[in-house]
Amino acid sequence: MKFVVLASDSQWNSLQNNKKDIEWIRVNSFEDFLSQKSATAYFNLLDDAADQEYNVIDEIIFINSITKTLIEIEAKPNIIRINGWNGFIEKELWEISGNITSEISMMLKHIGKKFITVDDEPGFVSARVIAMIINEAYFATEENVSTEAEIDIAMKLGTNYPYGPFEWANVIGVSNIYALLKKLAVNDSRYNPSKALQDLN
Repeated sequence: MKFVVLASDSQWNSLQNNKKDIEWIRVNSFEDFLSQKSATAYFNLLDDAADQEYNVIDEIIFINSITKTLIEIEAKPNIIRINGWNGFIEKELWEISGNITSEISMMLKHIGKKFITVDDEPGFVSARVIAMIINEAYFATEENVSTEAEIDIAMKLGTNYPYGPFEWANVIGVSNIYALLKKLAVNDSRYNPSKALQDLN
């Protein structure tokens, strides 16, 4: 198997495994990504993955696309949406959207990933929930409920989360959280970003 990957350093380190029958090829630009031939599958994990054109690739392409759906980008059937955010790509269980074939199931199993198929909606499930938790934490600081450090500690101790909401925001990227909330808020005002979060973008 040959997998071509366009990713940040942390995404790259999280994705690849040590199976001897997998050839991992990391590229540094989208042009190089498109020029790679005869790969089993392609992974574009960069933030702008959903904005690219993949017409010259017929093999399976996994793209990092949290806010944009496959319908929205008019994706071909060989394109699969995944959550490539930091903190999610390294998980054993992935949420994915698209035309999931037995070939795709086999590929994911081969790289040590389990998956759950979710509707082609912005934010999938877990990213949407985490974004709301982070937003609520920013609302809490606006209302002087507590400090960022205290909220992080309380959430980790009280819920056994690996990160507190502000730590999550730093891992994922505040701009990514803000973009998802804005997208979700178009149809549901519950997702309106807090002023504190808006001020950071």
